[in-house]
Amino acid sequence: MLVQRLLDFADCFTDRDSGSIDSRPNYWYQGRCPESGELLRLPRTQMSEDLARGLMQYLAADDSYDREGKMYGILLVEMPSGEQGILKAFSGLLNGCSIVEGWVPPIPGRDRVAFEEARTLTQLEAMKQELIALKQLPQRQQYEALFGEFELQLQVLSDRHRNCKQQRDEKRQLLCQTLAAETLEIALEQLNQQSRLEGIERRQLKRQRDETLQPLKQLIEAADGQMRALKQRRKELSRELQVQMHAAYTLVNFLGKSSSISSLMPTNSIPTGTGDCCAPKLLHCAAVHNLKPLAMAEFWWGPPSGDKIQGEFYGACGDRCQPLMGFLLSGLSQNPIFSNMDEGFTGGLEAQPLLPTSNNFSCGTGIWPVTQMLPIIYEDKWLIAVNKPSGLLSVPGRYLENQDSVLSRLRNLLPDSWDLTAVHRLDWETSGILLLARDKETSTQLRQQFEKKQVHKVYEAVLSGTVNVDTGTIDLPLWGDPENRPYQQVNWECGKPSVTRFQVMAREGHHTRIEFWPLTGRTHQLRVHAADVRGLGIPILGDRLYGCRAAANRLHLHARELSFEHPRLGKRLHLQAATPF
Repeated sequence: MLVQRLLDFADCFTDRDSGSIDSRPNYWYQGRCPESGELLRLPRTQMSEDLARGLMQYLAADDSYDREGKMYGILLVEMPSGEQGILKAFSGLLNGCSIVEGWVPPIPGRDRVAFEEARTLTQLEAMKQELIALKQLPQRQQYEALFGEFELQLQVLSDRHRNCKQQRDEKRQLLCQTLAAETLEIALEQLNQQSRLEGIERRQLKRQRDETLQPLKQLIEAADGQMRALKQRRKELSRELQVQMHAAYTLVNFLGKSSSISSLMPTNSIPTGTGDCCAPKLLHCAAVHNLKPLAMAEFWWGPPSGDKIQGEFYGACGDRCQPLMGFLLSGLSQNPIFSNMDEGFTGGLEAQPLLPTSNNFSCGTGIWPVTQMLPIIYEDKWLIAVNKPSGLLSVPGRYLENQDSVLSRLRNLLPDSWDLTAVHRLDWETSGILLLARDKETSTQLRQQFEKKQVHKVYEAVLSGTVNVDTGTIDLPLWGDPENRPYQQVNWECGKPSVTRFQVMAREGHHTRIEFWPLTGRTHQLRVHAADVRGLGIPILGDRLYGCRAAANRLHLHARELSFEHPRLGKRLHLQAATPF
């Protein structure tokens, strides 16, 4: 019942001119076999995308699928009989249900911890309600109101005392000019007594304030302590439940081997929702039922979330799915049709750079390509500055598939370079000047310059709309949601100070070319300050994560200039890299 006919989804995947099926890959699901290290790949083809669009038509016909945004996916499979069919899956829960007829079921194992899950969720909900009650404690508002009243009284008293002091000073000058000896001394003592009485009056008001507010303050501090303890306990309970669930979740691959999710992830900190995404569910189901995967496609449906847009295709998510891919694809024979098709690869929305099978070099834990020589802007025996291309990491990522970076390439190309470190970062999509130190002392001194804001940085960007102002400063504190990394947002309570100066360079049709001078160095600072309505209100061209919907071949953000004090030569360096767009 899980495998459905192709025509149940769409009959539009054939080329009507030739009658052939377009099997060119638009994206690769890929991972390295944990045992052999072989790079295993499963394509997303035009045919699988067309089949997925057929599923979109099905979803669009039922309003119940529009209530919540989530990932959906289809897997084109070949059955033992040779007939082709389709598996379809959703991520997480569908309208509160994990098992829905006609859809791939969840990865087995969750039922083993169902009782513990229900008990923990009940505890977490009770803690949530207790946190809400503590946050809304009536004494908090009472404290704020009384504190405000006392502050107002103190301000009125200070204003009166200041006027009185000014009058006394004027009177002292007059007395000194008109009186002498003992008469002057008595008169001045009277003025000093007035000053002392005013001091006593101020201290009495402060004492009254403290006596009134202290009991309320103690209650609030106790409540805050309870909240901190509750939050910590909630985090521990949630972590314990996730550990149990991931230890219980059992994946099967095409070698017939099974393994728990917890044994496959690289660290003990496994992201929430690992194992509930479409790709692992589809591949696990195919392996269990002896179905051969041919192509897969995943897309977002429902209200947009972050960079996710309804009807758009996405690749394997980096934290939850990518670490499982090597195991899940193990045992899947590689289709020779796709063995030499790298040149025809056009790249999907979330496509990462491909790993070619030749001209590789050893890089510690894996085999990674030298796809091009990095343009070096400046080099001496202490530091290197390169012009990083868009689409290349600054430093290696967490997972095996994300090791290709500026740092890893330089370490393999340059002699005696294992002490080489990047002293700052550029986003994967951002191009421009990246500074690296060749020894620890130089690295420390350069990092201190960045921390003390002694490094002058100039970025050039193209915005996906027209800005009305010509110059200004954006001051919006930024906070990274740990449940939605790497997305950053403006948060006045938790955010870190983030300041950017800007100046319009030119207005080019419906776009704006602009210079940014970041005075702080927060993650995605320029991208959020451009996109947020409290900043410029217009995303950078190509920045899908922060709302750009215009077609673009890259993120139009470039680190154009970098000026700093050379830590060894004692002179100021001003580096430039021409903007490539």
